Amino acid sequence: MESTRQKKVSKVYQQELGIYFQRNGSSFAKGGMITVTAVRVSPDLGVAKVYLSIFAVADKQAVLKEIKERDWEVRKYLASERPEMRVVPELQFYIDDSLDHIERIDELLKGG
Repeated sequence: MESTRQKKVSKVYQQELGIYFQRNGSSFAKGGMITVTAVRVSPDLGVAKVYLSIFAVADKQAVLKEIKERDWEVRKYLASERPEMRVVPELQFYIDDSLDHIERIDELLKGG
């Protein structure tokens, strides 16, 4: 169960990462779009699991790999935007494919 503090920190990171990927997403996903669907922070605030939806890209895994390789850029951005957080957590990125599942279920229900 997440504490109130974890929820607040998660929300702040989700907002900041959303802004970051809105501004810089094209450098990761050429012609695509990246949105942050959720952030889960560990109890010690040392690790943040970031769930991303990646749209209009043929190879989502390649985009995710590039984001993971350049996670230092994202951490640097967070440190500059939120100095009051003192320590920027280790970022672990995951693809949130729940929207793909919803689309597939809709297709199946429509008989497609």
